[in-house]
Amino acid sequence: MLRSTFRNAPRKGSVYLELKTVILGAALLACPYGVFAQHGGGGHVGGGTAGGSGLSGGNKASGVDQKDDLKDFHQVLAVQATSEQVIAYIAMLKSTTTASEELQGLVEQIAKESTVAEIGSRGTALVQAIEKARSENKKFLDGFSDAQKSGLKEITKRLVKADSDLAQQAKVLDQVVEAKAVGSSSAQGLGHALTNFQHEQLDLGEEMSIGTAHNGQEFAFNLPPVKNSVTFANQPIEMITAGVISKGVAAGGQNTFKLELTADMSDLQHHITEVLRGQLDKADRCGEQIAIRNAALTPAEPASLVVVQLHFERWACFGKGPGTEMAEGNATIEVKLTPVVGEDGTLRLLPEVRRIDAEGLVGELLRSGSLGDMLRDKIMESLLSIVRQGGDFKATLPPAAQSDAKLQRAQFEGTGSGKLMVVLDGEIRVSDEKATSFTTELKERSASPETVPKNVVEAVPR
Repeated sequence: MLRSTFRNAPRKGSVYLELKTVILGAALLACPYGVFAQHGGGGHVGGGTAGGSGLSGGNKASGVDQKDDLKDFHQVLAVQATSEQVIAYIAMLKSTTTASEELQGLVEQIAKESTVAEIGSRGTALVQAIEKARSENKKFLDGFSDAQKSGLKEITKRLVKADSDLAQQAKVLDQVVEAKAVGSSSAQGLGHALTNFQHEQLDLGEEMSIGTAHNGQEFAFNLPPVKNSVTFANQPIEMITAGVISKGVAAGGQNTFKLELTADMSDLQHHITEVLRGQLDKADRCGEQIAIRNAALTPAEPASLVVVQLHFERWACFGKGPGTEMAEGNATIEVKLTPVVGEDGTLRLLPEVRRIDAEGLVGELLRSGSLGDMLRDKIMESLLSIVRQGGDFKATLPPAAQSDAKLQRAQFEGTGSGKLMVVLDGEIRVSDEKATSFTTELKERSASPETVPKNVVEAVPR
């Protein structure tokens, strides 16, 4: 298990840093005027051989130049993880641990000769867990400074190779899951790739001087999944939100915890046509008539895409006679929605019309008239209302931390099967007095069997 690996892993990076600090500290105290002198023959910093005259002695130095020690010392400092990176590293390892646990569950299902449906469901969960682990791994590597990219070049190269191998094995598993032919042989190659992936991540942590004492499970807590049922325009939408809280730095009487939640939006994808019909369909006898024919919601990381096919008519009424049709036609509009977090910590979606397929007056109204703007804004407002209510990250937290949580980043992500997820990152700052009780509550939640409580929310269309 990864947990035992943490416990037994050598702290190569942190021990090396401590030894270098002691050596340099001793050199500065004993030899204030000769810090850059060479080692003596006996190995003492700045000294000669036994019986020699020390700094002023005539013995020829035979050790390594002190500048080499300083160079190595600065190299260790350059690649050392920041406090934010330590938090991200813990979250990355946690996602890899989850994938490892899912793999073990699949192996057990196969060994018990479970039904094809049960094994297939477990295989799908494993593929999704691996995608999550690889995403966290990429996010962590992307956060490197230039000095870290240079100093960690070789070990990063090995980790990227391990990630590529894992992706290939996951693709094979995904194919056998689709074919309903999952067996022990398909899990064996994946197990080897996942183990190698874990080992490379641990080696990277050592090189970045991330102490293994901070990687224990007591510093990362799973949040049980919460199912929210959102009713929007008379259409029920279910979203399941789960996450992890990682303990970070403590300073100035404040404790910072990193929060990452993932909300499954696949049910919204399934009902997106009905949702937009409830918001956009209209039939004014002497005005605009809009009928949504079809809609699709797909991931386009870090954004999402909504493609709507519709029929549009514009009618005018003169006197008491029947209405006159002024324009009619079919159209397709594609809207990109990019999530952002405002300064007040609220989630927003930035809409952008990417494509319009329509001819004649309908095309002109969509491209330069108010029709296109209205459709764009209505699509954005509908999805934003559902995501805010269904994926309310504060509702997933323990009550004691809800007022102290702040959303910092949001993005859409996709899975290999096209499922759309929304990932919400934030932080929780609590005082020293609240930190102990908060951590205790998190441990109890993580230790208890996972349940899926159901919250019912009525999302009001704007």
